[in-house]
Amino acid sequence: MDWIEFSIHTTQEATEPISNILHEAGASGVAIVDSSDLEKDWEVTADQIFALSPQDYPEDGVVINAYFPIESFGEKAAENITKKISDLRLYHINLGRNYVTLKEVHEEDWADSWKKYYKPVQVTKTLTISPSWEDYQPKPGEKVIELDPGMAFGTGTHPTTVLCLTMLEERIHGGEAVIDVGTGSGILSIASAKFGAEQILALDVDDKAVQVAEENIDLNNESNRIHVRKNNLLDYTEEKADIIVANILAEIILDMINEAYQVLHSNGIFITSGIISRKREEVETALLQAGFEIVEVKEMDDWVSIAAKK
Repeated sequence: MDWIEFSIHTTQEATEPISNILHEAGASGVAIVDSSDLEKDWEVTADQIFALSPQDYPEDGVVINAYFPIESFGEKAAENITKKISDLRLYHINLGRNYVTLKEVHEEDWADSWKKYYKPVQVTKTLTISPSWEDYQPKPGEKVIELDPGMAFGTGTHPTTVLCLTMLEERIHGGEAVIDVGTGSGILSIASAKFGAEQILALDVDDKAVQVAEENIDLNNESNRIHVRKNNLLDYTEEKADIIVANILAEIILDMINEAYQVLHSNGIFITSGIISRKREEVETALLQAGFEIVEVKEMDDWVSIAAKK
């Protein structure tokens, strides 16, 4: 099979929402090439990323490459995707260059391209994310999540995801009920199970996300503790939770704060991420108005994650 590679040169801020648009449009996979990866302190995994070459990365920003089957992807589809991406400006998301290119890619080239960019990466003190094709041997006490970036919505290394994973690691002590809103690849649900949560509900409004999450959960042998359901945010959710985690846009978080308060047990924790720095005060104010207490704020690059207690 041949593929169409839809590439867009954009910003770190726009990476997650654009990736979501591409997956909802039917992309079979999304590769994120982030110029900032070359500048990060990769000390914990230096032996695994030594081959990164500046020639493979943009001079600035991020290049997102999405792959669509050539027989089902036409000019109209490209126009629709481009418009949806441009509409992100309505949410005050900086798209940067917003430069789109299309090209044909052969099956063998597409398959090999994944392995060029994805290696095992330690993302928290105890958690490492490894591509499914790697024979990664964990160290004593280390937890490993296997993901196939050819299917997944994210590889777990984006700052918003790392912030959520760190907060979950610090707050799950064993036996908790967790709700993961906008689960995408299912990574936060899988991590919750690895950290010791007993019951996890993974919600997403997108059919593709539900399918991908289920596949990744099965790959990690956590289907006995994680239930995936198609659902719009917390609408009609009767289950109660000790922890709710939502790694989505700030505007969407604002819409679900009151529902999160109702769904949480007393003293339950609402972990939010996907919040660009300039939106921090607005989200914090809404949380306080709903009755939450802000217990911790973490920042990475231009992103913020907030833990609030009921």
